[in-house]
Amino acid sequence: MASSSSPRDDAVVVIGLGRFGGAVAGSLLRLGHDVLGIDENAALVQSWADRLTHVVQADSTNGDTLRRLGVHEFGRAVVGIGSDLEASVLTVLALCELGVPDIWAKANGPKHGRILERTGAHHVVYPEADMGARVAHLVTGKMIDFIEFDDGFAIAKTSAPHETEGKTLAESALRSKYGVTVVGVKRPRADFGYARPETMIQRGDLLIVSGPTKLVEAFAAIT
Repeated sequence: MASSSSPRDDAVVVIGLGRFGGAVAGSLLRLGHDVLGIDENAALVQSWADRLTHVVQADSTNGDTLRRLGVHEFGRAVVGIGSDLEASVLTVLALCELGVPDIWAKANGPKHGRILERTGAHHVVYPEADMGARVAHLVTGKMIDFIEFDDGFAIAKTSAPHETEGKTLAESALRSKYGVTVVGVKRPRADFGYARPETMIQRGDLLIVSGPTKLVEAFAAIT
């Protein structure tokens, strides 16, 4: 990995490429992020070799190994190890000691989750295997929440892009521009409001938008 003086916010390291970690890694890749995948299982590493930006077979509980791989240069890490509690906890500890600023970790239950939090995980998730895509969206920081349905339709909560500030939804014409529908608007310290054409968007507003998954993803990436 190339050296950097500050964490790479656009890159994510995913440790543990099983069903959950693999789902997160694949979704992050589809969203356009550089992904470093790490797993001890040679077969899993081989299966991801042609899909991820980088994939390495390594012991993630060893901080020196992670440093040699440049993990400390990443802005975010996802620990998808679930079956081996000790490896999960030691990996989070190693990431914390390396100073990774945003650590997400999978937990199999409340006790596991509490241990991960005390070890240094910033976010603990209790996912089913099919939630990997949702977590990937949240990890990137582009969305506050995301739900995808089986038919390629999604609903997301995301920050209002700068181009909408000081305009009504009718003036912004987001549906014709981006193919998404604004369902509602949440303003800081105010109640949720259903979206109307005359709804004025202000700096700091959150938009609840719906539409085809790819269009919702593209809209959330707008700044």
